[in-house]
Amino acid sequence: MSPTQQLDAVLGGLAKDRATGSLRVGRAGCVYLSGGRVTYVESTSAPGVEQILVTSGRVGAATMRSARQSAVGRADGGETLVRQGLLARGELQLCVLGAILDAAFFVLAAKGTRPRFKEGDRHWLGDQWYFDTAGLLRECRRRRAQLDHVWPYPDVDSRPVVITPRISAQRVVLTSLQWEVLVSADATATPIDLARRLGRPAYSVLLAVRQLGVAGLLLDPVGAQDAVPAAGAPALPKRAGRTGPRPGALESRPVPGLPQVSGDPTDVSVLIRLRDALERLL
Repeated sequence: MSPTQQLDAVLGGLAKDRATGSLRVGRAGCVYLSGGRVTYVESTSAPGVEQILVTSGRVGAATMRSARQSAVGRADGGETLVRQGLLARGELQLCVLGAILDAAFFVLAAKGTRPRFKEGDRHWLGDQWYFDTAGLLRECRRRRAQLDHVWPYPDVDSRPVVITPRISAQRVVLTSLQWEVLVSADATATPIDLARRLGRPAYSVLLAVRQLGVAGLLLDPVGAQDAVPAAGAPALPKRAGRTGPRPGALESRPVPGLPQVSGDPTDVSVLIRLRDALERLL
């Protein structure tokens, strides 16, 4: 059994036992569960709710530290932020939803470590959202496949982002996040570094960087001609003379209403709509 399969099996067992606590996955991060369902995921590769809210200026750093300190032993930091009028409940829930999906992409793919479970441990924000483990694992696989479909060269995820000074196309169309990545890239920061710097979800930045590669905006992106495409990935697209949006660019879709949090298993259709909206907005 591979380390990834082992982690999947451990999560499946915890879900079956309706366990509550934290699952430490080596240095990759931590998965928090309540009644067998995932309520939060922390990753060393992705900015969490705290960093996103502080970097965006939505909540002050001192205020966030105070809320976290006051939540020690009670795990009600989220309720504190809402009660003080700093965040609307739906805003907090949507932020937590995005942070879980982002961090889980990295933590649930961690290799070479044995997960350790600590019963009763809870995240300081409290339970703001629930994911069934099987659905979360499926979403992580979908995201990996999406990255490989857009640009089948994973080395770009860990290399410094270097923007080419000249392009062959007459024009390119950028999303707001792609523009942020483009103007923030300094030839030393990796996509993960840029995500932390911008306070943006790491997966969204990875996707934006691969889309920039497709558009021909990356300078010699990790020697793509010599790279080995991911299994089942399409051939490298031609870039010369491209004038329209890049393949893999996300369509504009309306943002659905935020559902109420409940103890029921996550409704797949609602998650799909929220996922599409998040990938457009974040």
